[in-house]
Amino acid sequence: MPDANPIAPPFYIGDLLVDPPVLQAPMAGFTNYAFRQIVREFGGAGLLATEMVNAKGFVWLDEQEATHPDRLWGVADEPRPLAVQIWDNDPEIMARVGKRLVDEYKVSVVDINFGCPVRQVTEKAHSGSYLLREPERMGRIIEQVVAACGPTPVTAKTRLGCTRDKIVIKDVAQIVEGAGAAALTLHGRTAADMFRGSADWDLISEVKPFLKKIPLIGNGDLDSAEKVVQAFQRYDVDGVMIARACLNKPWLFAQAQAALRGEPIPPDPTLEDERRLMVHHFELVKERFGEEKGAVLMRKYACCYAQGRRGAREFRKHVATIETADQFYAVVRDYFPSEQHAAAG
Repeated sequence: MPDANPIAPPFYIGDLLVDPPVLQAPMAGFTNYAFRQIVREFGGAGLLATEMVNAKGFVWLDEQEATHPDRLWGVADEPRPLAVQIWDNDPEIMARVGKRLVDEYKVSVVDINFGCPVRQVTEKAHSGSYLLREPERMGRIIEQVVAACGPTPVTAKTRLGCTRDKIVIKDVAQIVEGAGAAALTLHGRTAADMFRGSADWDLISEVKPFLKKIPLIGNGDLDSAEKVVQAFQRYDVDGVMIARACLNKPWLFAQAQAALRGEPIPPDPTLEDERRLMVHHFELVKERFGEEKGAVLMRKYACCYAQGRRGAREFRKHVATIETADQFYAVVRDYFPSEQHAAAG
């Protein structure tokens, strides 16, 4: 029998109920509408998020009366709740874009990226995790976005600090809350760590006492339902966010939801089911971008699905060259691991 008392109860971001308390991370180049639709079909994510949107780029497209970014594909019409993540270092531009997202796209949450460690965002644009060097500017950005977006909640996602010898997150957390953010998501690495090493969940948990009212969402290295359960049992967090692990296991949210309810964890799809899933995913991408561009975009998703499978290297070698739908279907049929391949070794 399922446990009547779940391991982790739902929580609120502003007036938005997040149930279950497991969020899908925004990931540049991956969490577009097609991927979000796949996650929705499996279920189990309490809040989904788009790829991060460059605020200056959005404004430029608006001024040119051009089509809004592909990263907003599907946002206007897809089911809610849905968060859109934006990044830049100019408070006025961020507030302007946040207001457009609320007024025109009716998003559920506007999330601000203070965590991206990629050089193009940090050193070139002085945004993302670079702003951990300027907590006061982080506060000004949040204040102006909150003022522009209310009553839609505004959240912040960041890291422990720029480097291991400059862990500033406890001070930053108080600035984030004081500026009016409705939640803080914390990745348990520094900017210098990129994605190396292990996320420090002890440090994530230590931030909770420095937040008076808003929820703390932990992020980093959650690649199984069991680890999601352990995160809630061992650490002082209100929610968790799953990132890279869901790219090759979009059903992970459904497994985590079951585990948190004390229910049996659903098994992974069979390899044959995964082959059908990849074709379905490709059809969603192709519908938006056409066959040629869709095939190129699908290469990286297909490699994610194959990750950790016997024969993945051979599959990646062939899928990396696809240019048409027929080529994609043939590579999936002939090279994606199957039960027969596994049995044959």
